[in-house]
Amino acid sequence: MVNIDSVYQRVLGILNKEQRGYVTAQEFNLFANQAQDDLFEQYFYDINQFGRLHGNDTEYSDMLNILNEKISEFETTALLSRDATNTFFELPADIYRAGTVIYDNTTTNGFGVTTTEPIEAERVNRNEILYINSSPLTRPINTRPVYTQNTSGINVYGNSELDANVRLNYIRRPARVQWAYQIVFEEPLYDASNSVNFELHPSEEVELVIKILELSGILIKDLGLYQVFDKEELEQIQQEKS
Repeated sequence: MVNIDSVYQRVLGILNKEQRGYVTAQEFNLFANQAQDDLFEQYFYDINQFGRLHGNDTEYSDMLNILNEKISEFETTALLSRDATNTFFELPADIYRAGTVIYDNTTTNGFGVTTTEPIEAERVNRNEILYINSSPLTRPINTRPVYTQNTSGINVYGNSELDANVRLNYIRRPARVQWAYQIVFEEPLYDASNSVNFELHPSEEVELVIKILELSGILIKDLGLYQVFDKEELEQIQQEKS
């Protein structure tokens, strides 16, 4: 986690030192969220890139391990609920990428003992459901469920379309950051109790400052400021990927 006030003070300090202009708290919050979103999405492009390369045996410098560690903070599981029309399972509001769909298959034996077995559902295309159901060999059952997904949600099929006991492993989006403040003597004073910090790894603080300064340069129409910190960002990326 990166303290938002630390980033805010560094951004304002650099702007004041360079006499480049001023960014309001509202503008900073907009830039801060944009910077966090950009860095978070870059994790997945970097994983794709480093996944094609050979790793190394150094415990603390394998980039693929580092990226997976950064993303692991956002991995979570949710029990899904049906929508109001009982048409599909709704996806969590904070979902970024869906992972494994799990059906908790509950059975009761002849002695009245109930057991629950978590089973991973296989994803299929919606236009395949008709063909899958047409053969007893491929037809989904509760011990071999399948699911379809679209922008609205997911449907899970076992012996019939399942209505409950469906969980989703997914990666959530970072919480929206906010530098909150109270006006004291006509100046904004940091309000820690109502602020929301960055959820990114602490190592991202410098990159967050650079990205926010880039966006600030665009706002105040200072091409020089944008170019300086765009160059710094490129150098930082090259260093990380070299």
